[in-house]
Amino acid sequence: MSAYLSAVQGADGRFRCAWSVSSPDYIAYHDDEWGVPLTDDRRLFEKICLEGFQAGLSWITILRRREGFRAAFAGFDPARVAAFDEADVARLLADERIIRHRGKIEATIQNARAMLELDVPLAELVWSFAPDASARPRPTGDGDIPAVTPESTALSRELRRRGFRFVGPTTMYALMQSAGLVDDHVAGCWRAG
Repeated sequence: MSAYLSAVQGADGRFRCAWSVSSPDYIAYHDDEWGVPLTDDRRLFEKICLEGFQAGLSWITILRRREGFRAAFAGFDPARVAAFDEADVARLLADERIIRHRGKIEATIQNARAMLELDVPLAELVWSFAPDASARPRPTGDGDIPAVTPESTALSRELRRRGFRFVGPTTMYALMQSAGLVDDHVAGCWRAG
């Protein structure tokens, strides 16, 4: 069993997934958000965008800048973000509250436009790729948690087909974990279902 992903006892006596105990921000995120089923279109849009910004970085970097992202991207209101133009891109590239990566900024704007073109609600589309929860036992170590699954690959392919960007299979599996499509809380974690 990997010590990295095994449940670890925190100062409060609760056992948690080991990745979550390195900072108070991670503990709060783990305890209150990670793995909680999310079906709100706007919040799913935000998560898709933030997971895209996270690519190549640690999640704590994004988590600590999340309020800055929300302010910079109009609360992740898809209609407002879809209307962003080159002046907004320039503004965002100068905004120190966010990750200033042109490709990721432009992808967020494109993703808002793609979301507005969907013929089904975003949540319905995303959740249609949720794997069968009974098909996999509770993870106990890092060897039990994949980085990519057939479902995340299929979701990635479908979102790309519909015009989304920065939605690769690994990024979509991270989305599935954070939005509760899969439950990867390790055995022994107080949040394990």
